[in-house]
Amino acid sequence: MSESSVYGLMAEFDSAQELVKAAHKTHDAGYKKIDAFSPFPVEGLADAIGFRKNMVPFVVLVGGIIGGLSGYLLQYYVAVMTYPVNVGGRPYHSWPSFIIVTFEMTILFAGLSAVFGMLALNGLPMPYHPVFNVAEFAKASENKFFLVVFSSDPKYDGARTREFLKGLAPRAISEVPS
Repeated sequence: MSESSVYGLMAEFDSAQELVKAAHKTHDAGYKKIDAFSPFPVEGLADAIGFRKNMVPFVVLVGGIIGGLSGYLLQYYVAVMTYPVNVGGRPYHSWPSFIIVTFEMTILFAGLSAVFGMLALNGLPMPYHPVFNVAEFAKASENKFFLVVFSSDPKYDGARTREFLKGLAPRAISEVPS
């Protein structure tokens, strides 16, 4: 296969400890576009592959601010500008009465932005992924652990990367077609 039609190289490991050790060595060797697959969450694997940046809290914050501002400004627009009603002599812009709806809109928008932001940042829904083309990958949900080095990594070179992965003592190395 030509390197342009290859998604990457996949190394198969028998235990979570071997996978984490291999992921550390791969990341330390300068490979930055790597991913790992395991049948259960593995402590320290995200750090081993260099996954540190998480944008979901920022997305939730922005969603909450937009929700709070939109709730408050909608009430202000209705109560002060379009339909001012004098109720019991209070001022038209009586901000304490706006707090409940503002709070609820903040929570609603933050929750919705958390769900949709998480889906978008994870690239979901993804009904197809190139790793499914490798027959051995079916064991990823049972008892095998996999490390993939993407061909889009700047340091990726088919032969050198294969030799590097062989040095990690995997059970098998497979080429992942696009």
